[in-house]
Amino acid sequence: MSDALTPALMAEIHAEAFDTPWDEAAFAGLLDSPGVCALGDEAGFILVRTIVDEAEILTVAVRPSARRQGKGRTLVEQAIVKSKAMGAERLFLEVAETNLPAQGLYGDCGFEIVGRRAKYYRKPDGSFEDALMMALNFPL
Repeated sequence: MSDALTPALMAEIHAEAFDTPWDEAAFAGLLDSPGVCALGDEAGFILVRTIVDEAEILTVAVRPSARRQGKGRTLVEQAIVKSKAMGAERLFLEVAETNLPAQGLYGDCGFEIVGRRAKYYRKPDGSFEDALMMALNFPL
């Protein structure tokens, strides 16, 4: 994790990136968990958890002002490298069913849809949205 990438900064970036952001305490708690690491900088970050041979992207957040410049792709690629280095054989994530730009990014990075989580995300209006589960298997 970059020295500048604090839980407070992560919460600030997350609030700019999402309608239902995580707070500073949530990031502090996650960063204190085994196998969790954050990669990124003031423009955006990715949070990854590796347990034994599986890794999961917990969240990716890029400030709106830094989007469409390759930041998200760079973060996902860094997460792939980090996960492999931590011994993972597979990397998972969930993405909102309607988040087509993110799905395209993950697909371009080699992820495939492997399932669905019904009513996984709560929307600001109180309704729910399904998440698509995506995975990337690393070659042995």
